[in-house]
Order: sequence, then structure tokens, then C-alpha cells
Amino acid sequence: MSAHATRGAGPAASRGRRLHLGCAGWNMPPAFASAFDAGPSHLARYASRFHAVEINSSFYRSHRWQTYERWAGSTPPDFAFSVKLPQAITHELRLVRAMPAFDVFWDQVQGLGERLRCLLVQLPPSLAFDSRVAGRFGAALRRRYAGPVAIEPRHVSWFTPEVDALLASWRFGRVLADPVRHEAGTAPGGWPQTVYLRLHGSPRMYWSRYEDSLLSLLAPRLAAAAAGAEHCWCIFDNSAAGESAGDALRLNAMLAGVQGVESEAAA
Repeated sequence: MSAHATRGAGPAASRGRRLHLGCAGWNMPPAFASAFDAGPSHLARYASRFHAVEINSSFYRSHRWQTYERWAGSTPPDFAFSVKLPQAITHELRLVRAMPAFDVFWDQVQGLGERLRCLLVQLPPSLAFDSRVAGRFGAALRRRYAGPVAIEPRHVSWFTPEVDALLASWRFGRVLADPVRHEAGTAPGGWPQTVYLRLHGSPRMYWSRYEDSLLSLLAPRLAAAAAGAEHCWCIFDNSAAGESAGDALRLNAMLAGVQGVESEAAA
């Protein structure tokens, strides 16, 4: 991942904006358990240290409205959830005639209430950009939801200035995912007010720990991105060996030393 990964907005900082820093899921690796307070559930313990999480399980299976409501009730009022769209929408229907499936998902996720802060749309690597398909999907989603959307395309055809302009017109932020697949993906794109990083671990995806040297370069650039964007997310998904929690904790400590940034992780 490039040290120039995040798109900054100059030195001016806005203390009213917060960086949503956390993990994909709230599993509690034993190696880092002592960093979290006691609580009635894994999520409650996770929320004692981090104030944001990405729900990935929604990609694989549906959750009842009551389940989302229970998760919301396990967290503080300022906790932020990002929720990944089901694979039925993105990988099976490939965004075509996908809104009936989206409506089912949307009804369920309403259980989060105001704690729903972002929708994540991850596309399959084989899904090339089609302006008609993408346009219909983007317009239909926006008729239902006005909040932050982060889209993670993986086919090279999505990484052009023209597509970035279309994403910006729908207010979709393009995810910076590490490891980076295409040169144009070394920085976030699309709507500049939604910056979203998904860090999967490198060189071994989902397993590798990020070195302190890289995190120390990333911290000030995240601070700059958070100062310039309304919504800034940094999610660690290198969870196969439990490294995500440790990396997020270390990055949060580094961010505490960056002047002008207010992290979503607890002090």
C-alpha cells in the first residue's frame, strides 16, 4: 500500500469530524483481549475500545431486523456501523434488477437506526463497468438511501476519470482496498466527501500484519483525509489470524499523536 494512499485536503483540520477506525467484525483475539473492557458480549467489549465496525456477515447471509436492533443496543450512541450489501445483489444479480433484493436487505438493516453510517458495495472482480447498469443501480439506491455509500469495484474498467465522475455524481466514494489491484486504485476515488479504506493485509491477504513503518506513514494521511471529508473510514480486514484488532489499536495510538485528528477509537 502506498504511503500516499489517502486523498488529503491540505493542512486545515476540522475537529468536528471523526475518523471511523475499526475492524471487519468484532471478534476478540485472545492476544489483544486485555486491551478491551469487560462486557456482556463480544460486540460490547469491542465497542469499549472502537466506535466503528464493518459488518461483513451480511454479505453471506441475511440478519433479522431484531438482530441489527440488538447489535445497535450493544453499542454507545455514537457508534458507527458500515454494512456490506448481500452477495445476491452484487455477485449473483450483478446489480441488474437487484432492487427487490436490496429492499429486503434495507428493511432488515433499519434495525440499526441512526447507528447505520455507511453502506458498502463490493463488486466481483469480473464485473466490468456498464454505464446503464451502474447508473440504474446508483439512481435506485439513492432513491432509498441518502447517506454515505462506499463502492469497491475490482475490475480495471472502473478505474477511470469518467467513472470517478459518475460515482461522484451519485455521491459514491470509491474504496481504496489494499492490496491494490490496479495503479489507479492507489488512492480513493468517486465522491471526495466519503473516503473509505479497506486493509486486507499484505503480502498475504487476510493474514498479514501491517508493519509499524507503514502505519506511521498512513496516520497523518488519514488525519488529512478526515479533515477534508465528511465521512472517513479505515477498516482492517486482516482478521484470519486476529491481526486486524492489533493493527487498528496501533494505528489509533499513532493517530493520537497527530495534531487535529479526532479518531473514532476510544482513548
